[in-house]
Amino acid sequence: MADRLEYPVVIEPLSAEDGGGFSAVVPDLPGCMSDGDTPEQAIANVQDAIAVWIEAAQDLGRSIPRPSRHLALA
Repeated sequence: MADRLEYPVVIEPLSAEDGGGFSAVVPDLPGCMSDGDTPEQAIANVQDAIAVWIEAAQDLGRSIPRPSRHLALA
């Protein structure tokens, strides 16, 4: 199984209407995202989401995408 820390994460600020803080999205894993009050918290929270995403994919017999090697800055 791929190490969950290898997946690129895109961090973006959330608007006040969306509750503020920061979103963390994992482009390699469709629908895998989290948020936090700070960028660091968003990254920490999305690591748990990655683990849950991978576990759910395994339970459903779905393939798990390999981490891409590019870095996206938003």
